[in-house]
Amino acid sequence: MKKNTLKKIKVGLYNPFLDTLGGGEKHILSIIEVFAEKEFEVNIFWDKNLSKEIKNRFSFKYFNKVNWIPNIFKNYSSLQVLKSLIKYDYFFYVTDGSYFFSSAKKNFVFCMVPDRRLYNLKLINKLKLWNYKLISNSPYTSKWLSKWDINPITIPPYIDSKLLNTHLNKEKIILSVGRFFPHLHSKNQEQIIKTFKLLKLSNPSFKDYKLTLAGGLKKEDQKYFDQLKSLAKNDESIIFKPNVALDELYNLYKISAYYWHFTGLNIDENKQPEGVEHFGIAPLEAAISGCITFCHNSGGPKLIFTEGETGFLFNTTEELIKKMNFIETNKILKEKVTIKSPLILSKRYNYQSFKENVLRLL
Repeated sequence: MKKNTLKKIKVGLYNPFLDTLGGGEKHILSIIEVFAEKEFEVNIFWDKNLSKEIKNRFSFKYFNKVNWIPNIFKNYSSLQVLKSLIKYDYFFYVTDGSYFFSSAKKNFVFCMVPDRRLYNLKLINKLKLWNYKLISNSPYTSKWLSKWDINPITIPPYIDSKLLNTHLNKEKIILSVGRFFPHLHSKNQEQIIKTFKLLKLSNPSFKDYKLTLAGGLKKEDQKYFDQLKSLAKNDESIIFKPNVALDELYNLYKISAYYWHFTGLNIDENKQPEGVEHFGIAPLEAAISGCITFCHNSGGPKLIFTEGETGFLFNTTEELIKKMNFIETNKILKEKVTIKSPLILSKRYNYQSFKENVLRLL
């Protein structure tokens, strides 16, 4: 009897920022998971197996089928990289501004930051990218790439269907989710803490509310985290949840009444498009969980949320406080957004649509 000698389709990924495990990493790993679900051979070039960390952070079903192999891009010569990649049908790369020739059959650069410095496509880089296509994480990133004469394929992420929640059993919690770090497109937790304190002073309706700050924390950002705790000054209504487990995060979304997202505050996005939110996975997760979601009026969220229907946008902290005071006393509007937002957004950002977009790459 003849053995089945059919060769598996081979997919590779290299992301030099992988251990950050933020929204951008979740997005590219979601793309890779589509291929794992199809039983392709999926290899990630990384010197450490991050399966445990990924399982704790993200809700992937098929990541047990992914292989972790040595990071050839650190230790190999260009010729050795070419010899390794020639075995691959599809190769995905998240650029840090550098590019290289690839011998894989189809190649993709995943663009998750609209930073002009990452896309220096002069002659030598254009030659290196002759057999690559570029994928953008959002309409916002695509808009900026097109200004730089780059025409990417836009594949927004999906939101886990487990988060869909239209029940009104909410608690007096304002939630904000994002990595605790002060650089790049910061989540501005210090401004969130200050604004929460002002909100409580502005209206007695918020006196029993709590602020929960959840997100990833790396050792190099411990100093910033300590500064935030000092700013909170042992206020029992301000709760920190660093490196929160996935189940606990999902529960926080479920029980929180409001969600705040301050990325982009005090940034001129025309001068620093990389400094605002590029897409906004966490705000979407919150909105689909029935949180009344407030985002700074910039970047990706500006293109996602419709004022008074799926969420609210603000330009200043004063405007945010004013809108919070209005909505807290407007029961009809509060219920409308809490119920309607999850239904609208879950239809737009579901796994099936995402999967179809990914498979079109093939």
